[in-house]
Formats: sequence, C-alpha cells, structure tokens
Amino acid sequence: METLQQVGVLTSQTVVHSSIFQEAIEGVERLPADDQMLLVEIIRQRMIQHRRNELITQVADAREAYRTGNVRRGSVDDLLQELEEIVE
Repeated sequence: METLQQVGVLTSQTVVHSSIFQEAIEGVERLPADDQMLLVEIIRQRMIQHRRNELITQVADAREAYRTGNVRRGSVDDLLQELEEIVE
C-alpha cells in the first residue's frame, strides 16, 4: 500500500510529465501542417527502430540463455504441471 508521501511523489511526477507533454503538444500545434506530418513520420520511424532494437536485445538474450543451457524444453502440459507444482 502506498503512503501519502509516495502518492504525492507520483502525483507531482505525473503533473510534471503532463506539463512537459502539454508543452510539447502546443509546440507541435504551432508548426505548419507539413512539418507536423513530417514530425509524425519521424516519430513513427523512431518507434519502429526502438522496437527493433528491443527485439534484437531479446533475441540475443534468448540465444545466450540457450547457449549456456539456461532454458527448458517441454510441452504446454509440462509447463502447466510445473506451474501447479509451484503453486502447491
């Protein structure tokens, strides 16, 4: 459970984030329509590249886990059985 102090910190962070976000939107709204569209495309491309980088990292981590033997094989039934054993 969060303390009042923690809630206050979260609220102040949200307000700051909201304020910065609002300023960014207002700045974009001041741009000509063509520049706004260009900005949207730039952000879209950056988000695609960011996701691609995340996937590259995840694949590298999975390959390393496989290489070092830190993976398990089995069926879905095996997984469910193991989860039931953990819960019990």
